[in-house]
Amino acid sequence: MSMFVKICGTTNESDALFAVAMGVDAIGFVFAPSPRQVAPTIVRDINRRLPAEVMTVGVFRDEASQRVVEITNTCGLSAVQLHGHEAPAEVRWIRERVGFVIKAFSVGDYGLEKIPEYDAADAVLIDSAQPGSGQAFDWALLEGLSTALGKRLILAGGLTADNVGAAIERVNPWGVDVVSGVETSPGHKDARRLYRFVEAAKSFEGPEFEGDEYLMPFEYEYVDTLEELVDERLPGGRIDLGLDGDVGIHAVESAEQ
Repeated sequence: MSMFVKICGTTNESDALFAVAMGVDAIGFVFAPSPRQVAPTIVRDINRRLPAEVMTVGVFRDEASQRVVEITNTCGLSAVQLHGHEAPAEVRWIRERVGFVIKAFSVGDYGLEKIPEYDAADAVLIDSAQPGSGQAFDWALLEGLSTALGKRLILAGGLTADNVGAAIERVNPWGVDVVSGVETSPGHKDARRLYRFVEAAKSFEGPEFEGDEYLMPFEYEYVDTLEELVDERLPGGRIDLGLDGDVGIHAVESAEQ
């Protein structure tokens, strides 16, 4: 199965729809304090426009467990990403109420040694020491981790269309997560960078786990034009691509969640 691709730090409908049209498997929305932070009411409205098959992820950091579940359900999201110092018991409690949980760690964090304790998490994400900074790290630090974990590993931190292939070859992750590598500015995606990133990442296959066919329902195929991708993923949709990389995607009607 092709590499799982998550685009995070999404703040508006056009970027979300364009990412879906490009073939991504998951769209991330940041609720934690960040230049990319977005209000739950906005995310709820965006999510209503997305195909139900695409994973939508709420990103939280040291938020109260009850609040995480409340926001996730209010927005109609299908997954959460916990990017703080949440204890294994908190992750387990949230997982009992949310369909998919990603537990994030920063490379070099002492918490990496405790990953096996987070057995309730469906996936583990490893980010750079400064998440969202666009800084890559030495991928050699994660060699062999994918096999040792025995669960889904998502690689993040400074990934771009130019280096994601080398990162995948070194780490052998189940998926990749990108933010700044496909942006023009924090919270605003660059259409061409995003297109190139998805194309590069999807040319690789990752380890397979039970249930992956439900997490990645769309079979990615390279096409010659962006218009073909939009027509494939958002039938009847329209694309407006600006010279500066800004994109406008218009769906015909709302997708029921």
